[in-house]
Amino acid sequence: MTKTGFVVANLFRKKSRTSLTLLSVMMAFLLFGLLQAVNVLFNAGADFIGASRLMTQARVSFTQPLPLRLLPQIEAVPGVAQVNWIQWFGGIVGENDQIVMFATDPLRLHATYPEWSMPDAQWQAFANTRTGMIAGKQLAEKYHWKLGQKIPMKSNIFPQKDGTKNWPLDLVGIYDGKTEDWKKRTNLVYMNFAYFDEANAFGSGRAGMYVLRLADPNQAKKVAQTVDAMFENSPDETKTQTEKDWNVGFIKQIGDIGLIVRWILFAVFFTLLLVVGNTMAQSVRERIPELAVLKTLGFSDGSVLGFVLAETFALCAIGGLVGLSAATALGIAVQKSAGGQLPLSVDWHVWLYGVIAIVLLSLAVGLLPALRASRLKIVDALAGR
Repeated sequence: MTKTGFVVANLFRKKSRTSLTLLSVMMAFLLFGLLQAVNVLFNAGADFIGASRLMTQARVSFTQPLPLRLLPQIEAVPGVAQVNWIQWFGGIVGENDQIVMFATDPLRLHATYPEWSMPDAQWQAFANTRTGMIAGKQLAEKYHWKLGQKIPMKSNIFPQKDGTKNWPLDLVGIYDGKTEDWKKRTNLVYMNFAYFDEANAFGSGRAGMYVLRLADPNQAKKVAQTVDAMFENSPDETKTQTEKDWNVGFIKQIGDIGLIVRWILFAVFFTLLLVVGNTMAQSVRERIPELAVLKTLGFSDGSVLGFVLAETFALCAIGGLVGLSAATALGIAVQKSAGGQLPLSVDWHVWLYGVIAIVLLSLAVGLLPALRASRLKIVDALAGR
């Protein structure tokens, strides 16, 4: 029998116990893979955006609108190339399917977000159609929307002046991203701000926030400070930050995702440490006479230590790799079922963290039993002492 065969045979000598332990490891790494994917999604998903744009909102909260009369002052700030304004709409499709939707100026959107790719004719149609809307490619494919279709949109925030929350819109454009990163973000809808501003019951002349495209991203901090200083101690105090920071801050309003994920994973792996550690300790205790025989046959202390560590690593590696594979498949399934709105990707970053976790877990649960096995005294072990 080879050394590998010897390790595998020892690992599966108690098939039911090993199977249950493997299942525990698989489920732990399935959860690990999905939670790490969520962590990467929320914390690193906006890294590619950089600091080419700034978001200016009311200092108190982005839910407090800013007047459109601030536009000329913001446009005059040195270093600002283009300015747009957007208003969170709270769009609902069907019965209660909520989507990310903003009311915005079509031509200014085109100028501030050159990353969106759409034919010029569709940009013009968006600007010239009062009830026009454009949808990201992923969203259009999910709902099977076609150009020219009338979309029965609703809002969970804004009623029209007649009291209804129904906002029938015309789909005049479908945009895509120019790069792979931006293609993954084509799950937004934009409507013509002119229609929203005229028809909403809460009044006109206000925007949720301003989007500032910079001539030089290296001047982001200086421009942000200049904008906020202009409106300091006024009724419309502002808070300006990079688009990346704004996205992260928006997500953290529901909680510190990274901290939540870390605590959950700590609880999972602490429990796993106890389960796998107990399995290995029990396995070594049951084989003390056999390990003594191995030493009698000439195997060194290091060889015995290596056998036990290899057994532990095999147990953790099989369960961990199967669990990460299942998480990868489940992440793909979630992406497809969500129509791209939840890009939950178990990518190479997650796999790297997973492999590191497998190695650390193997050492943590296997080192003490392996050391005990390597230090066995042959006489005492055979005598049952």
